[in-house]
Amino acid sequence: MKLFYFAKRFAYNALPGAFFEKKYHRLRAFEKSLDPKLVQERLDYYCKIQQPFSVPREAVSVSSFKKDGGTEYYLDLKEHLHYFARDTKFAYQFGDDTHINNYPTLFKARPIAGQNENSILFKLNKTRHFKWVRDTKSFESKQDKAVWRGGAYLEPRKSFVRKLWDHPLCNIGQTNKPKENAPWQKGYMPIEEQLDYKFIFCPEGNDVATNLKWVLSSNSLCLMTKPTKETWFMEGSLEAGIHYAEMKEDYSNLDKIIAHYTQHPEEAEQIIRNANQFVDQFRNAELEDLLCLKVLEQYAHFSGQHAACKFG
Repeated sequence: MKLFYFAKRFAYNALPGAFFEKKYHRLRAFEKSLDPKLVQERLDYYCKIQQPFSVPREAVSVSSFKKDGGTEYYLDLKEHLHYFARDTKFAYQFGDDTHINNYPTLFKARPIAGQNENSILFKLNKTRHFKWVRDTKSFESKQDKAVWRGGAYLEPRKSFVRKLWDHPLCNIGQTNKPKENAPWQKGYMPIEEQLDYKFIFCPEGNDVATNLKWVLSSNSLCLMTKPTKETWFMEGSLEAGIHYAEMKEDYSNLDKIIAHYTQHPEEAEQIIRNANQFVDQFRNAELEDLLCLKVLEQYAHFSGQHAACKFG
């Protein structure tokens, strides 16, 4: 399946220029139907740069762009470079790294706090992160427990697993490869089975919690500590008690939270509705493509590459 997916994506990028020109004009026509304020709010969230800067020497031209990192990252950026002239340059960094460069750079993720303007968010590794579920199970019909499965290779996720793997209100385990000889090493649990639980943990990993997107699209309540990293999903705009139930850093309020929302399901269901509504803004494929285009246009504009777009 993955090979088929990659073949399809590479074939897409091999389409003639006329295809992308037509798509470009379709996106521009679609933009006219949108509320400009909503589009600008998301654009400003992703790209905080609002003043001119010099094209970094680390930037790579469209004509020189090659697969030098993860294939999915490469394909996710490549599909939007077709709209730009061959000599247009962008600085980018693939992977889970969230350091801040001293020049504007396209990143998948960045720290929420501090001076993060030079990290411009772009929709990268989207097939791994942007998954949704169709949850047909009601909150009240689910088990009164919290669940999580995933890799735990770094802190704080390792301490999260070791602290809660045997908690009576939890079904938590790491699925590390290679397997560790530890009681918290457990078998894979498909998403469908995780949806049997009222509560699903979303602990941050190398950057953000990979499962956060599909959990917020489900009828289970997201449990997490206050996020410290953000991606295209705008994790920094999520509000505790509105979109998720906030855990303390030491998880000492776990029992209280599970008891409260089990006894007051209407409150949990309201948070879940808010979370589902938050997810809805990312479901429109044309809007997502338009915003990716506009982020790159903004980068080109403020770096002085004013004739960057081929079709404008």
